[in-house]
Amino acid sequence: MIFTLLYMALGGFRPAIVVFTAVPMAAAGGIVAMVLTQIPFSVSAAVGFICLSGVAVLNGLVVMTRIGDSIREGMPVVESIRDGMMERVRAVVTTGLVPALGFIPMAIATGTGAEVQRPLATVVIGGLMASTVLTLLVLPAVARLF
Repeated sequence: MIFTLLYMALGGFRPAIVVFTAVPMAAAGGIVAMVLTQIPFSVSAAVGFICLSGVAVLNGLVVMTRIGDSIREGMPVVESIRDGMMERVRAVVTTGLVPALGFIPMAIATGTGAEVQRPLATVVIGGLMASTVLTLLVLPAVARLF
């Protein structure tokens, strides 16, 4: 369903694929965070992965929309990618950093309910950090390939 919505929003298969590449990058960050903190996979961790996927797709959509607009205006592809990334760096960093910082209290919680909160928060924090960095570094390269 998400891919179909991306296809409709971006007007093509290739831009939708580029945006969708953010999901595995975010998931990899969540998995690494779980491994480093030795937190087992659980239902709350799965919910964290779902949340993480949404934010990763949102970041990719913000960037690809701007790149697509520049290309439609007649700007060369490489210049569109560079300018689109420069214009959207603040939005991508803010969208990734604010929720990650907001989940820190849940990640370090030790009281009642911490066994449910910690996996979710750990996945989201690790995934958002990885997704934000990789969106800024890898997404432009993938966009150039497609």
